[in-house]
Amino acid sequence: MIQVINRAFDILEFIGKDPDKPKVLGEIAQTLNLNAGTCSNIIKTMVSRKYIEKAEHKKGYILGPAAYNLTGNEGYKKELIEISKPDMELLTAELNENSELSVLQKDLRLVLLRVKSDHDVQARTASEKKAYDTAAGRIMLAYLPEAEIEAFVQKYGLPKEDEWKEAKSLSSFFVEISKIRSAGFAIQISVNQIVGLAVPLFKDDKIVGCLGMYMPTYRYDTLGPDLILESIIKRGNAINEKLKAS
Repeated sequence: MIQVINRAFDILEFIGKDPDKPKVLGEIAQTLNLNAGTCSNIIKTMVSRKYIEKAEHKKGYILGPAAYNLTGNEGYKKELIEISKPDMELLTAELNENSELSVLQKDLRLVLLRVKSDHDVQARTASEKKAYDTAAGRIMLAYLPEAEIEAFVQKYGLPKEDEWKEAKSLSSFFVEISKIRSAGFAIQISVNQIVGLAVPLFKDDKIVGCLGMYMPTYRYDTLGPDLILESIIKRGNAINEKLKAS
């Protein structure tokens, strides 16, 4: 057991030495002098615990969110965070409401960064939440390729009644997905009377995350939906232009 723990730390440290460069299984096993099968099994466990993850659009593994969460480090999805943060701060300053940057992690919406308002009454959302049950998760699902959406539903099932009541059947699910994609944004009002809004973020024409806002319904009504949507869409477009140029 102790040997397995040591090997897991060896793998974590090896990947962490150059966290932006994906490491393939063969490279990890050879460098650390591990049996390929043993190395693969350890990596599968570490992926399931989110300490490492498969790199997007590339072969290999990089550090996952759990590794960064140990230190509160914002290094996870570093480029996306650095590009998005200034416009998130402007968005929060304009409306004095919380903004957040999120990505899709398996069947969860994972918050990478929050910029908080200075209101005494704060709307609170979990850092990880079922994608179906958030505006952020829904907008990111809507912009996946159709084959990936179908694979997502096949793997995780359809939304439950308390997650997305309008999308319980396969046909109604795809109707809702189509509506969101056509609108270019997603809005959700939770049972706790918290309004969530989200717009998509793209890199190389692929969805890489979303910009979101959340607030109590009474402040949403006071500010007005039109003003809020105009502001979040404007900032989302600004981030997308920067991602395109990066």
